[in-house]
Amino acid sequence: MTKQYDLVAIGTGTAAVVAASQFRSAGWRVAVIDHLPFGGTCALRGCDPKKVLVGAAEPIDHARRMRGKGIAGDPAIAWRELVNFKRTFTDPVAARKEAHFANAGIDAYHGHAKFRGPNAVEAGGELLETRFVLIAGGAVPVRIPGEEHVIASIDFLELNELPARITLLGGGYIAAEFAHLAARAGAKVTMVEQAERMLSPFDPDIVGWLMEKYVEIGVDVRLGARVTGIEKRADGYLVHASSEGNEMAIAADLVVHAAGRVPDLEPIDLGVAEVAVERGRLQLNEFLQSVSNPAVYAAGDAASKGPPLTPVATHDAKVAAANMLEGNRQKSNYLGVPSVAFTLPPVASVGLSEKQAREKGLKLKINKAKTSDWFTARRVGEHVCGHKVLVEEGSDRIIGAHLVGPNADEIINPFALAIRHGLTASDLKNTMFGYPTAASDIGNML
Repeated sequence: MTKQYDLVAIGTGTAAVVAASQFRSAGWRVAVIDHLPFGGTCALRGCDPKKVLVGAAEPIDHARRMRGKGIAGDPAIAWRELVNFKRTFTDPVAARKEAHFANAGIDAYHGHAKFRGPNAVEAGGELLETRFVLIAGGAVPVRIPGEEHVIASIDFLELNELPARITLLGGGYIAAEFAHLAARAGAKVTMVEQAERMLSPFDPDIVGWLMEKYVEIGVDVRLGARVTGIEKRADGYLVHASSEGNEMAIAADLVVHAAGRVPDLEPIDLGVAEVAVERGRLQLNEFLQSVSNPAVYAAGDAASKGPPLTPVATHDAKVAAANMLEGNRQKSNYLGVPSVAFTLPPVASVGLSEKQAREKGLKLKINKAKTSDWFTARRVGEHVCGHKVLVEEGSDRIIGAHLVGPNADEIINPFALAIRHGLTASDLKNTMFGYPTAASDIGNML
């Protein structure tokens, strides 16, 4: 049986839901398809559950920093209880999404979506013919040697027990965050990262300060190390890696793949739809539309145009939906998108890095300082705290901000507002923030 639609969205995460809702508001016929539980990565397998788990590590870390400063005792994470608490957030999501689609008049299909032509998608044994297709199916882990012996980050979030020895493959957001969480939950953590430093999207000075915390909490970080294989043994696993010609073997009870993700495109038969792909990425124009099939658009991780963040997926979906509904007029604008790694303490960044600004030939005023002696850090016993803020000389525009320390995940947002809306350093300096709060430090960062 063939059904007719105006939009078929592949995926049920943030991007797909936003676009589907805009189409339904316009009175168009809409279907969504997902082979995973409805809700998408952020709500079910990423940002939200991860931060629930990190939320338990925060008071542990705080209490340990405050020993001898008014706090006694040694609190601990009850891992099974924590994961069960996390499930109170994630378990209801799929049913809520299902109900949302039904109430909105959006047809929902379970199963793998497969193109059956430029304007046709198969789902659940039915053929859906459509004016437009939005690819918003998220991302999957990159292939690595020995991957049959590792678990993905989404599986880590479901562990009922935390093993004693954990090796994390990668040095990006996920690996950095899981290392802090697992170490504070009592695991011995080793990280294996092939790059020469961790958290490459973030400012190297800021990351350098954060590395002090890895040493403090006992995380063994192996940089410049390439995984060559993973061996299953009777007592666990052995991770083999190579660094500058030197071989190493790391014993682990659990190996977690956090070495990067790529758009989940392979199962949907893009060739049948004449959708151009290069090196695993959709070839899109400035309107988030396929360069080879005008009926196909993409958003979020599938589009890979902006940073792989939930607010970007929302933004992409609004742009793509508007272009499908009204014709190609809107383009994505990723100016001032803040990025945060929820380590303890967190690191945050928005705008240009110092390197990027200098490559553009901008004249800079750089305010950089390690601020462990400021009230905000001393009050909570945190010695890893600092900032690097870039201001353009002449215009006084804030063009980049890079932070580490208590509340960095929140303080980055005023800087994002300034960059996106053209506020100057003077504008922020003249703003009266609540005191004593971390935001009241902003004027001194400029």
